[in-house]
Amino acid sequence: MASWASSAVLPVAGVVLLNKAVAEATGQYLIFTDGDCVPHHQFIADHERLAERGFWVQGRRCFVEQPYVAVFESGIAGIWFWMLSGRISGAAKGVRLPIPIVLRNKKQRGIIGCNMAFWREDVVAVNGFDEAYLGRGIGPDSDLGTRVYNLGRPRKFVYGHAVVYHLNHPIMPRDNLASKRVWLEETIRTGKTRCERGLQQYLS
Repeated sequence: MASWASSAVLPVAGVVLLNKAVAEATGQYLIFTDGDCVPHHQFIADHERLAERGFWVQGRRCFVEQPYVAVFESGIAGIWFWMLSGRISGAAKGVRLPIPIVLRNKKQRGIIGCNMAFWREDVVAVNGFDEAYLGRGIGPDSDLGTRVYNLGRPRKFVYGHAVVYHLNHPIMPRDNLASKRVWLEETIRTGKTRCERGLQQYLS
């Protein structure tokens, strides 16, 4: 059912590649992560269980501290040891629970592109990621989530399932942050659903 996409954390081409990946995807349900993240071994299965018509899903991430990135391996490392020894921060977001904690809302807080999933038809309806958001930093993920909100789809904000481990690295320069905040605020204010330059150009 699901298709997988990764932004690969590219500074300029990442949004374009995500739209091209959506255009090529054949699944009904799209799961997104980043190239600097390692998914829990039940990541895909969890997202498929969380999928529900009329909603999109926002999962969480914890952080593998930079000195330990080279030796981290999801599913093999003793995750509790890593957490208790301070090798992973944001540990509460890295524990997979028997039953997930799910909040349904339309909040801006916590929209992150490294762990999100949408029905493909909703992504097509809003014209995918907005390619006006070039460069690193805030923008395309929050904008997409907001336009899907505006389409009438709240999110399922999930703790305890669909976990990813972010491999920490030096902070990259952030580009055009002031302009991006203005664009995002405009999307929120106007309630728009479709961006001008997005997915449509890659659909045959």
